[in-house]
Amino acid sequence: MKNLFKFFLNFLPRPFLIRLSYTVRPFLAFFLKGDSFFDPIDGEGFRTFLPYGYGNQRNNVLSPSTLSLERHRLLWLYLKEETDFFSAHKSVLHFAPEQCFFKRFRALKNLNYTTTDLESPIADVKADICNLPFENNSYDIVLCNHVLEHIPNDTKAMQELYRVMKPGGYGVFQIPQELHRETTFEDDTITDKAERARLFGQYDHVRVYGRDYFNKLRRIGFTVEEVDYTAMLSPEDITKYCLAKGEIIPVVYKPEAK
Repeated sequence: MKNLFKFFLNFLPRPFLIRLSYTVRPFLAFFLKGDSFFDPIDGEGFRTFLPYGYGNQRNNVLSPSTLSLERHRLLWLYLKEETDFFSAHKSVLHFAPEQCFFKRFRALKNLNYTTTDLESPIADVKADICNLPFENNSYDIVLCNHVLEHIPNDTKAMQELYRVMKPGGYGVFQIPQELHRETTFEDDTITDKAERARLFGQYDHVRVYGRDYFNKLRRIGFTVEEVDYTAMLSPEDITKYCLAKGEIIPVVYKPEAK
């Protein structure tokens, strides 16, 4: 199964994988049902989660029911327990909407929920993150997770995220966790997919971020909190929900206008 997942991830286009997942997900959830691990997004239990990864695959990380990964389940817990995301009336802009969130966020009556992406088949608005078709100060909350590492001009993308966020609004801009690095590494002369996967962690990434990522967001104008939410959870919950201990959630805020 591990080799089969690696083949699908590396050789099938992402839009096709999204469509395919709707078909296979119910079968995976049925055959792996159990009570060893739980997905907090839907409350379902399984005897094991699935492997996932483009290079060296991680075992027991992909939920069979929601197809969530560690970062998705961590974000769900954070939003549920530490914010008013599920209760307050907010306008939300969600980039590259993840399947595990898409229908659930859409169903929340308190949200005015818009999704956008250049290629995703489930996005409402097809748009370039570096040239967004939205008015200034439009959204209370902006979710942009595991997107910026794909964007050649990430400075322009960050500026656009700042522009469309309302003063006093907030966002979550997760990236692949390489934060033991001090500085970001990128080289646009590297175009070979295998070499990109080796250096950047995935064939369609253009950089690997270091801890300077947070300061780059601050230079754009955001106030940034580096939230280690797993530090607030018990070891039992980290194991039960198959989370990555020490993963940082970058929570950004646009200061109120003076």
